[in-house]
Amino acid sequence: MTMTRRGFLSASAAIAATPVLHGRAFSAPLPREADIVVIGAGAAGIAAARRIQAANRKVVVVEAANQIGGRCITDTSSFEVPFDRGARWMHNPDANPMIKLARGAGLEIVTAPSGQKIRIGRRNARAGETEDFLATLVKANRALDDASRRGDISCAAALPKELGDWGGTVDFMLGAGFSGKDLRDLSVVDKVRAGDHNLVFACRQGLGTLIAKLGDGLPVSLSAPVSRIAWSNRDVTVETPAGRIVARAAIITVSSNVLTDGNIKFAPDLPKRTLDAASKLSLGSYDHIALQMPGNPLGLSRDDVIIEQSTSNKTALLLANIGGSSLCSIDVAGSFGRDLSAQGEAAMVAFAREWLTKLFGSDVANSVRKTAATRWNASPYVLGAMSAASPGNQASRRVLAEPVGAMFLAGEATHETQWGTVDGAWESGERAADAALRRIGALKDEPVSSVPTKRPPKSRHAAPRSF
Repeated sequence: MTMTRRGFLSASAAIAATPVLHGRAFSAPLPREADIVVIGAGAAGIAAARRIQAANRKVVVVEAANQIGGRCITDTSSFEVPFDRGARWMHNPDANPMIKLARGAGLEIVTAPSGQKIRIGRRNARAGETEDFLATLVKANRALDDASRRGDISCAAALPKELGDWGGTVDFMLGAGFSGKDLRDLSVVDKVRAGDHNLVFACRQGLGTLIAKLGDGLPVSLSAPVSRIAWSNRDVTVETPAGRIVARAAIITVSSNVLTDGNIKFAPDLPKRTLDAASKLSLGSYDHIALQMPGNPLGLSRDDVIIEQSTSNKTALLLANIGGSSLCSIDVAGSFGRDLSAQGEAAMVAFAREWLTKLFGSDVANSVRKTAATRWNASPYVLGAMSAASPGNQASRRVLAEPVGAMFLAGEATHETQWGTVDGAWESGERAADAALRRIGALKDEPVSSVPTKRPPKSRHAAPRSF
C-alpha cells in the first residue's frame, strides 16, 4: 500500500559521506577589528553575516571547519548525484527567505517526495494495515497534544500504554526520527510546539550547496576554531589560531553541545543560566548510511521512503533511489542510532545490510557497491544532529536566546517553534544580527521579520525536520 500523505515523511533525510564543498576563506590574516564578529558559518551564521553586511557594517565570520555549512554539507563527488550529508529539508515556502534566495541564485527547489510505503516483514503493508498504523499515529499525536496542555512531561509518559504492533514505529516516527531523541527523552511541549508543515522542499543541488553559495562574498575565515572569548557589556575579543579579533558585539551560532563541551573558554564564564539552558537542549543523534545499489534490487521507485512495522527502537528509515539514482540511505536515530554510530562505520554498514536483508531478502546485500556513513556525534565542531528539549525544559530555548553582555546566541536551538530545522537556524541568525545591530546603534527601527511570528499550521502526523 503506497501512502500519499506528506506528513508521514517524518525523517527522510539525505545521506552522508565525505563533504567536498568549501567556502571562501581569507587569503590574508584576520582583521584585528570588526563591528560584529560571527562565530560559525552554518545557516545561522551566514544569515547573520548577510544581514550585517547589508547594514553596511564590518563583519567577519570565523568557522572551525574547513568548509561553510555547519550541519548543511553537500557531497558532490562520492556518488553519481549530489546528496546532503546532514540537513536537507526546508519549509514555509511562502515566507522562507532561503527558498527565494535559492531560486535567485539559479538553484532548483523541488517538492519533497510524497510516496511512502510500510514494510511488514518482506511484504508491503496492506490497505487495512496502513490505515491501522495511521490511526495509531493520530491517536498518539492527540495524546501528546492533550498532555502538553497539562504540563511538560516526557512524550513517552504522555502516550497511551498500548500501541500494539506499531509501538516501535510510532516511537521512531514521533521521537528519534523527528528529533534525534527517543520519546522518553523528549519534552512533550517541545514536540507539540515544533512547527510541523505539510509542504516540504529540498534544493536539487543540495542544501549545503545553497548555504555555501549564500556565503559567497562574505568575509569567512575557515579552519579557525575559536579557543577563547573575552566579553563584557562593551565589547568582545575572540581568539583563534588565525588571530585575535576585537568587536563591538559577537553572534555565537555553535551548537548547544559545543557550547557546553568546554572547548571554547569564556572570560568571564558564561552565566550558569545560559549553560543550564544549553545542557537541557542537547543534540539528538541522527545519521545516514549511504549504499550504492545498482540495478534497483529493491524494486522501488525514485525517492521512495520505507519504514517497517517494528515493536522496538532498533529500526530505521530508507530513502531509496535518490533523485532517480542507484543511491539509497538508511537513516538511524535516537539511542539506538547513537549506540550504533559509536561502534563505527563498519558496524553501521553491517546493520544497514542486515536490515535490508530482513525486509527485502538475502540477495539485496550482494548488490551493495560503494558505502559511506555519517557520524555526527563524533564531529568535533557539532557533536550531534539537532537540539531537542528534555522533559520539563522547553522554556530553555527562550533562555538560550537571551543576550549575554555584548554576545548574542543564535542557531536552531534558540528557536521555540522551528528548532531542528534550517529555517529556524536562518531566522535565528537574522534576529541575532538585528539585535546586535541595534546594540551598536546601526539599526534604529524594529525590522520587519522575514518569517511570520504566528505559529504555522500543524500536521496531524510527523513532518520532516532537517535531517
